[in-house]
Amino acid sequence: MAHIVILGAGTGGMPAAYELREKLDTSHRITVINAVDYFQFVPSNPWVAVGWRQREAITFQIRPYLEKKGIEFIAQAVVRIDPEKNSLIVNDGTVVEYDFLVITTGPKLAFDEVPGAGPVNGFTQSICSVDHAEHAYHAYQKFLEDPGHAIIGAMPGASCFGPAYEFAFIFNKDLKKRKLRNKVPMTYVTSEPYIGHLGLGGVGDSKSMLESEFRNHDIKWICNAKTTRVEDGKMFVSEMDDMGNLKKEHELPFKYSMMLPAFRGVDPVAAVDGLCNPRGFVIIDENQRSKKYRNIFSAGVCVAIPPVEVTPVATGAPKTGYMIESMITAIVHNIEADLVGTPATAKGSWNAICLADMGDTGAAFVALPQIPPRNVAWFKKGQWVHLAKIAFEKYFLHKMKAGTSEPIYEKYVLKLLGIERLDK
Repeated sequence: MAHIVILGAGTGGMPAAYELREKLDTSHRITVINAVDYFQFVPSNPWVAVGWRQREAITFQIRPYLEKKGIEFIAQAVVRIDPEKNSLIVNDGTVVEYDFLVITTGPKLAFDEVPGAGPVNGFTQSICSVDHAEHAYHAYQKFLEDPGHAIIGAMPGASCFGPAYEFAFIFNKDLKKRKLRNKVPMTYVTSEPYIGHLGLGGVGDSKSMLESEFRNHDIKWICNAKTTRVEDGKMFVSEMDDMGNLKKEHELPFKYSMMLPAFRGVDPVAAVDGLCNPRGFVIIDENQRSKKYRNIFSAGVCVAIPPVEVTPVATGAPKTGYMIESMITAIVHNIEADLVGTPATAKGSWNAICLADMGDTGAAFVALPQIPPRNVAWFKKGQWVHLAKIAFEKYFLHKMKAGTSEPIYEKYVLKLLGIERLDK
């Protein structure tokens, strides 16, 4: 019988494993391979970076929950994929053969594209992983002893802008709680052409609403910002005009900075001939299948999708939780179809739905479809979003531990927003 291997155990890989186990006969093996032995709920990382969450609250050991469902688990990084032999090699040299490969690795963080960026060898913080969020928290504790100018935002080529906005408002709220906000000038530096672009060309009234929130919280901003390098305590930014020509050079001092990087595909995936685009993202057809290797599927941040529009400074399109969930469901149905010899016709969604925390309030947006023109486009703010995201964190973690195969975003977020179906 078939052996299905899933690379990555994040918000795509774990649901993929559970849903495949639910759909397929137990004679088919399912193996999940992940570089670390724990699951992390990435949307909670902005809270970790200011101490509102601890690591243990948003992570759990993967193995016992997968094994309870009859799913094998290998906690090692993959070093090489050989699609011609339908096999891969992990760190300890073990060769794993597969009949189907599902790639849900997430991205490689491209800090190296901006000299001096990043939390390890650079001078900026990150909230892209729980390790980075903890590093950001420790840096924040030192910053609180001697506060000063803070810079938050996203580097050229970034595609996931929501967490940067979230962190700016959460950072602002935490400083107010500590009665230190008056000592911290804040600047939001982003490659987006305008505030509220979000890599989506804006959603509803996102531009005016987020600009208003920034003004109300004394957060200045620089858009069309091409961050060129970072030094200890100083960021160099080229601000471009709408035509992509240099408008102004900035040398911005800072004592704390969190800047989201651009993404690339992870090395062993990017290295496979014909699998990926030049950035290392997996090229897929409408059924989530590799265009070159018919038994390889992919979903999530690691897939190649075009930007919504050309911008003066490079920006990418985000892949939100609902979109990833729908991609996974399509993959499961298509593998099931392949196994019984019927046409694989399931397609993932290109709809964007997001809940973003803003400290004591929050913003929700819906873009149906993600690329305009849209059937639905709205952006709303309220304390209910803040409370909903807290509840969703608990709900999602509970479902991952329970091994659910149900569509979590559809069950929870759509009902919360009062949407019965996305095709209505």
